[in-house]
Amino acid sequence: MTEPSTKPNRTKWIVAGIVIAMLGVSGISLGTNLAREHKKEAAVQDTLERLEIVSDGKSQVFMVEVMRTGEQRAKGLMFRQYLPADRGMLFDFDREEPVAMWMRNTYLPLDMVFIKADGTIHRIHERAQPLDETSIPAGAPVRFVLELNAGTAAKLGFKAGDRVRHSLIK
Repeated sequence: MTEPSTKPNRTKWIVAGIVIAMLGVSGISLGTNLAREHKKEAAVQDTLERLEIVSDGKSQVFMVEVMRTGEQRAKGLMFRQYLPADRGMLFDFDREEPVAMWMRNTYLPLDMVFIKADGTIHRIHERAQPLDETSIPAGAPVRFVLELNAGTAAKLGFKAGDRVRHSLIK
């Protein structure tokens, strides 16, 4: 009868080495992705603008990214995974016109606030579904669309007729 080997099993060590190497690569990748996201967020913060919504005498301030060009408007919040509660995105169409939005490649559920050139909220589409390509029309010519996290409009009591203040609104 032979004694069981007390030497470590070579296969176990090889597997352990592979797992450790994979975790190391994953950690590097995760660290790189976090650094990239931090850099993107810092760039976004540099371009944020103040926007205020006045509803029933109460004021709520958001810091928004403003999409002024066709290319910017086409991309919007696509592929974003997170939007802070006090943030939003304002789409400026330069003049009042019939506008429709969609949620292509947009992972965040959103409220869409359709705003006339004078800053009056025309209508609010609440809780637009992520990745849904169904057209969401303004229902009348508007100049701006404000996207906020889903549920924000109801939570803060925003409604048609409320006023929006921003440097683009005269």
